[in-house]
Amino acid sequence: MKFLQRTIRILIATLIFPLSSHATPAANEKPLLIYCVDVEGGQATLFITPMGESLLIDTGWDGFDGRDADRIVGAAKDAGISKIDYVLITHYHSDHVGGVTQLAARIPIGTFIDHGDNMETDNAPTMTGWNAYQKLLASGKYKRVSVKPGDTLPIHGAEFLIANGGGKVLEKPLSNAGMKNENCKPVPQPPPDHTENEFSLGFVMDFGNLRLVDLGDLPWVKELELMCPVNKLGKADILIATHHGFNGSGSPALVRSIAPRVAIMENGAKKGGSPSAWDIVHSSPGLGALYQLHWSEEGGAAHNSQPEFVANLEGPDTGSYLKIMARPDGSFDVLNSRTGKTISYATKQ
Repeated sequence: MKFLQRTIRILIATLIFPLSSHATPAANEKPLLIYCVDVEGGQATLFITPMGESLLIDTGWDGFDGRDADRIVGAAKDAGISKIDYVLITHYHSDHVGGVTQLAARIPIGTFIDHGDNMETDNAPTMTGWNAYQKLLASGKYKRVSVKPGDTLPIHGAEFLIANGGGKVLEKPLSNAGMKNENCKPVPQPPPDHTENEFSLGFVMDFGNLRLVDLGDLPWVKELELMCPVNKLGKADILIATHHGFNGSGSPALVRSIAPRVAIMENGAKKGGSPSAWDIVHSSPGLGALYQLHWSEEGGAAHNSQPEFVANLEGPDTGSYLKIMARPDGSFDVLNSRTGKTISYATKQ
């Protein structure tokens, strides 16, 4: 009998302890952090993987006494990092590349990633940003990598795959995508946009079971190349609303097909947040929340989210940000720094 009891205890221990040792690291695993920094209608989105590598998407505006660079550095300090490993410049408009020189003066940067040369040479503000970026690269202090659709960024801890850039999009669907898109029925489209927006870099980030989509300022007609007749991107948990929620992007074919659980609109008070674009995102099936960096003056009472989902309310800008804490099981939290409150989103079933 004693031998039998001992054998049973050994069997139980064999079954229990491997499960316990496996569960403990998962419970203590660091989240992937995403800071949506308020740069007044530009873009500055900072990713920090659990392995400590950092990727900044764009640098906001130039000028304003270094306001945007200071806010980005503030987010980096909150995340506990003192260097940005990679800075991806989606395109060369002032609200995306403008702050690059001021940022480089405030924090070490490893490598710049872009889509190649500026394609909007007849626009003075765009040329100003492009020339400043070229001067910075000419200093010899930084590496530069130009990428194209299908490339994967050299970042550890999460996969960042380029979906669009240089005027092209993915040729083939991702492995878990490719379904016929029922949202491709004809609807009135905005005018074509042949500026640098057309060449904007965008990506899909996979972190375990969690997927985030950010297509930069990709125009509506280029979104259709990704989404019709089949959805090349699949479903997403988080969507960074294309082009700050401007009505030249954010087609139903994109938004309703990827069906995000949460959308983040990186708009300013006077830039982005167009009512028609807001309506498309807001009505997306399965959407749990639409967060905004700013209350949109154009949107008014009918086309803005409830205050708990807005980082900066109507009135003087406070520079508040949104912080996402994501886990590989697909669950994540969103902190509104203005309110100090966090809302959690469970693993999708």
